[in-house]
Amino acid sequence: MALDTAEAQKVIVENLEKKAKSKSKFYLKDFYSFFPEEKPRTVKKIVNDMVAQGILEYWSSGSTTMIGLKGTGKQAGAEGED
Repeated sequence: MALDTAEAQKVIVENLEKKAKSKSKFYLKDFYSFFPEEKPRTVKKIVNDMVAQGILEYWSSGSTTMIGLKGTGKQAGAEGED
């Protein structure tokens, strides 16, 4: 069964909001656990689409890239992001 994009986006947002108290940025591999039956490429495409829509954002420390809900975490305010 193909993964419904709208439903997948809802699952991702819900999971990130649940974990927001302890963590605001995640590695791409963390998203794979939300959909264990899907191939990593499928999950990556959904995450990239959500970044393009402005739901999620990439954050880079220079050596690693992480993903989080747009506008969450300490870095958002520190870097003057909207």
